This record gives sequence, structure tokens and C-alpha cells, in this order.
Amino acid sequence: MKAIGVSIIGCGSAAPKQVMTNEDLSLLVDTSDEWIRTRTGIRKRHLVTTDSSLSDLSAQAAKEAIAMAALDPGEIDLIILATSTADDLFGSAAKIQHMLEANQAVAFDLTAACSGFVFGLITAAQFIRTGVYKNVLVIGADILSRWVDWSDRSTCVLFGDGAGAVVCQGTTDDDNLLGFAMYSDGKQHDALNLAYHGNDTALKEGITINQGTYQPITMKGRDVYRFAVEKVPEVIEKALFNAQLTTDDIDWLILHQANQRIIDAVAKRLKIPPQKVIANLDEYGNTSAASIPLALDEAVRQGKIKPGEIVASSGFGAGLTWGATIFRWGISPQS
Repeated sequence: MKAIGVSIIGCGSAAPKQVMTNEDLSLLVDTSDEWIRTRTGIRKRHLVTTDSSLSDLSAQAAKEAIAMAALDPGEIDLIILATSTADDLFGSAAKIQHMLEANQAVAFDLTAACSGFVFGLITAAQFIRTGVYKNVLVIGADILSRWVDWSDRSTCVLFGDGAGAVVCQGTTDDDNLLGFAMYSDGKQHDALNLAYHGNDTALKEGITINQGTYQPITMKGRDVYRFAVEKVPEVIEKALFNAQLTTDDIDWLILHQANQRIIDAVAKRLKIPPQKVIANLDEYGNTSAASIPLALDEAVRQGKIKPGEIVASSGFGAGLTWGATIFRWGISPQS
């Protein structure tokens, strides 16, 4: 029997219409447009309104991806939602399955913070290659505005909300997920956190439990920067090695949209010219698991990324976690 390969045949994205500019932020905290732009490359971020949800954004992006893939929602076998900000702590993937009327699909959440979409894409590929599922929807979505301390200028300038999705399909023609690599380092877990904090409550003598909620995002910015600039080029090179390719074979580089300085430093280290680098964080800020599929969808719909072209992508963030995938977009014209 011929081996089953993976093709990414559809993409979609969604961003809230509500926009917070750098000038708007300067009214909240001691900052300025110039300060934010020169340090991060971010000009604005989109924020979810009070009447919307992560499920709404995810379903919108998913519908676009399914439509581009020319599939019916009933043909989706599996939905993987990469998020750290689900509407429900028990998970939101099943609710999205219902909203899409993807009635045949099993659905689950995957949490790997800003690496989530890359980890989700790699996970989807394993289900496809083993022949278990044919059509898999991978969604990366986050609403970080829920968990930002809007009085902390070191973090509130960075984050935005959004969703992106792709449809992966099994094929016996070509395997277009060419290589990947994933890593974790729990020793650095305190560099970026959205941590639980609770208070002890005595239920009876000898029985005490702890109840509370999650606290706003905290980050050691310099530690995260150093980590990303060192580890991201390495993981991309590892994924390229697994794909038996070199950086010369890359048509496009899409990194997690955390900071323009990180993106520029990684591209420079890999010797990838600026014209091959996709970046849109000036418009959206850091949307965590949504950033790569959101940038991919924009570039595809703008006609930049064409079928058959090779894309290198890398996600990195809390955990700390990092990973990379090398894939050929769409179905190659030669197949």
C-alpha cells in the first residue's frame, strides 16, 4: 500500500473589528507609538468585543478554510483547536464542531501557547499518515486581551486577539509536510506565564483546598528574546535537515509574530532575505497560536504564497516550547 502523505489545501482567518492603536494605549499607560514601534514593530492590535468569543472567531476562520478546501463540514474527520484561552476550561473544540455542523468530526483542544499551531499541525499529520483520518481541521486561536494587565506597559502593548485555520488532507500523491521538529524546556517555564493563584479554604478540620483563578500574563522579555533568537534558527535548521532541504529551498518564512526584532534576527541568522519573510504583527500584535495561520492566510489570499511553494514556519513561547514545520503550500502543480 502506498504511503499516505499530507497536503494543506485550505486556510482561513478571523480578526475582531475592534482596534486598539499605540496612540490609544498611550492614554492607558506611560508609553508612545514610537516607543512601541521601535521595540516591537507593532502599531495596533485587534480586540474581541464583549459580545464575541473564541469559539466565534475560530468558527469564522474554520469556515473560510473549509470553503477554500472545497469540502463540506461533514467531511471533516478531526478538529484540533490550539489555544490557551478557551471559552471553557474544559475546552472549546467540541463547541466549534457543533457551530460548524462538522457532525462526523472528533474535536479536542491542544495547549502549547504560542507554539500551539505548529504543534497542532504536526499532531494532525500523525493522524493522517497512520490512515486514521483523511481531513483534519487545525485551528490556532487566542483571546489574550482577557488575560492582559492593561496597566502593565511591558505586556499590554504586545498582545492581540485572532484566529487562523488550515485544512490538512491525506493524499497518496505527494507528502507536502516535508519536515518538522519540536522541543520543550520546562526549566524556563517562569519566563512567560498565565499562572493560577488561589487562596486556601478549610472545608473541615484536616481538609483544606485551594480555590482561585488565573492571573494576568507575566513575562521576562529579555529571557524570551534570547531564547527565541537562539532556538528558533536551530529548530528550523533541524526541520530542514529532516526534510532533506536547505534554507535555499525556502520560498517563504513565517514565524510566530511576537516581535519584529526576533523575526529580523532569525531571518538574518538563517540568511533568508527580507523579501521572503512574511510579517503582519504591525497590524495584529502577538496573537499567540493564531499568529502563524493568520499570517499564512493573508499571504495566500494576497497572492504572495502560491501552490507548490515551500514555507518554513516556527512557533515559540510559554512552556517554554518551540517547533518548526516545513511544508509545501497547497497541491503542487507537478502532482
